[in-house]
Amino acid sequence: MMRAKVVSLWRYPVKSMMGEELNASDLTKNGLLGDRAYGVIDQATGMLANAKNPLKWPNMFQYRANFVEPPKVSHPTPPVRVTIPSGETVLSSETDINERLSKSLKREVILSSPFPNAGFEGYIPKIHELDNPGSIFTKISPKGTFFDIDTVHLITTSTIKHLGKITPGSRIEPRRFRPNIIIDVPESDGFIENSWVGKIIQIGKVKLKISNVTKRCIMTTLAQGDLPKDINVLKSIVKNNAGSIGVYGSVLVEGKIQVDDFVQILK
Repeated sequence: MMRAKVVSLWRYPVKSMMGEELNASDLTKNGLLGDRAYGVIDQATGMLANAKNPLKWPNMFQYRANFVEPPKVSHPTPPVRVTIPSGETVLSSETDINERLSKSLKREVILSSPFPNAGFEGYIPKIHELDNPGSIFTKISPKGTFFDIDTVHLITTSTIKHLGKITPGSRIEPRRFRPNIIIDVPESDGFIENSWVGKIIQIGKVKLKISNVTKRCIMTTLAQGDLPKDINVLKSIVKNNAGSIGVYGSVLVEGKIQVDDFVQILK
């Protein structure tokens, strides 16, 4: 029997900005409550500002977002506080939020809640094993969200440790991969999440259907805080696990989850 438990929870109130670590959260059909509740929209294109395209948005990971108060189920989303690279903060409820973000990002932008058919761009780095290296792709988020593929992103400590072993010289830490739920599986090794696709997992009373492996992109190579820029991270993922790290899931049964909850694979 797999012995596994939740060791960390993360939500990202504004898409592509640094997020906040939690001890507990409601898990709803739209993922961790408040996750990707806001996004920055480029007024020139109508597309989401996104660290997946660092050619256009080179500094997204220098911005940090946190809620001024915890979100509550069936309540309006509370304002978010954005810390910009200069160290200044601005609230989403302030009238000059868009002006200040535009000045900082050097593009005309607005801070928005999710809307139908929100699109985003990504840059494919020049790694020859990837399709169309050096090109830009576009995708549409799931309807009415600012997510990439599905609503919850999970990764295990086994994967982080294994990738670290096979990528000497690189700092492999969970925050490089922006997961929502980090799960410790102490008796396993390797990319164990791959085997979860198509299965249902239970965390406390919550149930999730694992839908896809998480195909990685240039975001994993970018500097975050004291983590340096490192293209070898993505090269190793492509070489050793077909470009995937972690898995996506959708919520079947809603509820509250917290650190130290046990995790079970049901089927």
